[in-house]
Amino acid sequence: MRLRSLLSALLATLILAGALAAGEIVSGPMLGYRAHREVFLWLETKDAKEVTLTYWLLGQPDSTSSITHHDTPAHPAGGQIHHFRPGLLKMGGTYQYRITIDGEDQALAAPATFATQELWEWRTPPPDFSFIVGSCAYINEAEFDRPGSPYGKTTRTFELMGESDADFMIWTGDNWYWREADYDSISGLWHRPMHDRAIPEMQKLLGTMHHYATWDDHDYGPNDSNWSYEYKDTARDIFQAYWGNHAYGERDNPGVYSKFYWGDAAFFLMDNHYYRDAAGLDQDKHPEKTQWGRHQLEWLKQSLLAAKELNHFKFLFIATGNQMLQSTSRGESHELYRHEREELMEFIVENELTGVVFLTGDVHFSAMYKRELSAGQWVYEITSSPFSSGAWTNIADTPGGKDPALLPDTLVPDQNFTRVDVTGSGAERALVVTCIDKQGTVRYTRTIKLSDLRPSAQ
Repeated sequence: MRLRSLLSALLATLILAGALAAGEIVSGPMLGYRAHREVFLWLETKDAKEVTLTYWLLGQPDSTSSITHHDTPAHPAGGQIHHFRPGLLKMGGTYQYRITIDGEDQALAAPATFATQELWEWRTPPPDFSFIVGSCAYINEAEFDRPGSPYGKTTRTFELMGESDADFMIWTGDNWYWREADYDSISGLWHRPMHDRAIPEMQKLLGTMHHYATWDDHDYGPNDSNWSYEYKDTARDIFQAYWGNHAYGERDNPGVYSKFYWGDAAFFLMDNHYYRDAAGLDQDKHPEKTQWGRHQLEWLKQSLLAAKELNHFKFLFIATGNQMLQSTSRGESHELYRHEREELMEFIVENELTGVVFLTGDVHFSAMYKRELSAGQWVYEITSSPFSSGAWTNIADTPGGKDPALLPDTLVPDQNFTRVDVTGSGAERALVVTCIDKQGTVRYTRTIKLSDLRPSAQ
C-alpha cells in the first residue's frame, strides 16, 4: 500500500511537472502575405513540444484542417519560430482558426480570423482597400539602451494601428533597433526581435491585418551600415524568420526585396542595405555608387514593366527605407545616390509608367513630396516615421524642412503612422493619405487622384 502511494505521488508529480513545462506563446500570431488561395501565419513560441494551427471556413466548424509542428528547434535567443501556410483555400473566403500548444487552446490578442483574396480580375471593378505604412519602431530595454532619456517615446502608436481596421501594413525599415550589444554576435541579433515583437501593445496589431516588410540600417546592422557588415547573412536569415513576405531576394541575388499585389496596386519592397555602398562615397568620382545593386535595380525595372503588362494595376508603390525625391542630402537619402535614382526616373518616363508612389521612412518625421519628371508626369512620395523612436522636432527649421519637393503643411515631427485608402471607381480612383499621431489626432489628409499621377495627355 505504501509503495502504491509513493508511485501515485510520483506520477502526480510528473504530471504536474509536465503541465508546468508546457510551451507558451512569445508573440503572435501575425498574419503575413495573403493570396487568392493561401495565407501566411507567423507565431513565436517557447518550450513548446507540439504547436497546431486548426482552421475552418467561417460557418463550417465541422470541416477543419490542421497543420502541426513537432519539436521546433529554438533559435539562439530561445524562441521557436513557426511559419504556417494553409493553402488551397476558398478564394474570397473568411476562415476562423485556433492555436493549440501541447494540447492547450491558446487565448489570442486579436480575433482569430483570416481571409483570402477575392478573384476580382476581369470580373468586377477593383475593391477598395486600405493599408498602413511607417518605420522606426524603437522598443526600450534599459540594460542595453544609451544613458539618459529613453529613446523609445511611446508604444501607443501600435495600439492605434491595431484599432485602425486597415487591411494590411507595410513596415519600411528600422522595424527593430539592434544595439551595440546586439549586432556583434549571432545570439544578440536574435534577441532583439524576440524582445521587441513580444510587447503587449503590439499583439493585436500583428493579428488583425496582414504584414509586409523591408529593412533599413537598424534592423540590418549598425547605424548607416553598408554591404560590408559581417553578419549581414545572419541578419537576412533573422528578417526572413520574423516576417511573412512572399519571397526574399532571388536565388542568385540574396536580399530581402520582393513584390506583392493587392487590388489594383502593385507593391515593390526594395532592399537598400545588402548591396549598399557607403553613403560617404563620392558619387561624382564613383557614378556606379548604389543603394540597391545593379541586379536589384534591373529586377525593379522588369517588375514595373511586368505590372504594366498585366494591366490590372493603376498604382505602383515602391517601398524603400530611405527618402527618394529630396534635393537635400542629410542622412542616407537617394540624393547621395543620384545616378541610381535618376536612372530609375528616366526609366519611368521612357516606359510611360504612371501611378508611381514611393513609400519611405527613416528620417524621424513624416511628410509628403512630389516631383515632375516630364511635362505633366508626376511621382509622389509618402514618408512615414517614426512609430515610437525619437522624432526630429525641429525639422521645419532646417533645409530638409524647406525642400522644394515638400508638399505644404505635411511635416509631422512626432511619433505617428500613415494610412492610405485606395478608393473610388474608374477615373475617380484616388489615394487618400492620412497621417495620425500618437494621440490619435489626424495631422494631415491629402488626396492623390489617379489623374495626378498621369500626364495630362493620358
